[in-house]
Amino acid sequence: MNGSRTLVHAMGGTETMFRKGVMILAGSMLIILGARLSVPMWPVPMSLQTLAVLIVGFGLGSKLGAAAVMTYLTKGALGLPVFVAGGGMPVLMGPTAGFLFGFVALAYLAGLAAERGLANGLLRTALVALLLSAALYVPGVLWLSALTPLDLAGAAQVGMVPFVAGDAVKSVMAALMMTGAWAALRAKQG
Repeated sequence: MNGSRTLVHAMGGTETMFRKGVMILAGSMLIILGARLSVPMWPVPMSLQTLAVLIVGFGLGSKLGAAAVMTYLTKGALGLPVFVAGGGMPVLMGPTAGFLFGFVALAYLAGLAAERGLANGLLRTALVALLLSAALYVPGVLWLSALTPLDLAGAAQVGMVPFVAGDAVKSVMAALMMTGAWAALRAKQG
């Protein structure tokens, strides 16, 4: 693994544009899958997108992870039904837009943490994931407050409070998945 900090780099191979494109598309598909696994709530549905974005960031690194999220958002903007509420610009710019656009920063920062060795091991990865998931509430709640009749406290009440425990669980799940993936890769490489 030669000091690799992200899974995609540890797997080796040449850094071709084709390989990067495949990784970006695969990452965007994982986020779409996370959106499909959801519980309808208003105005912010509960889904596994945050978990998927963390995995994409930790696994692909900052640049490819952010590119995967931007690809996901582009698919949705073009009308493909990739978001929990479907697709198209009205959905992309709706009440959850702060979270959706915040996913770009989430993936980038998760990847950066992995690249810098901050997301290494179960406990550190879970802590990084938890901190980044909490930071996602800033753009999400601010946008929700700006777009709806809710004041900041009301937006936090519906856009953050119901999700804190789930995001803590998703952070631990991301850490477990990444730690397990690294262990499997090390076992395979001998």
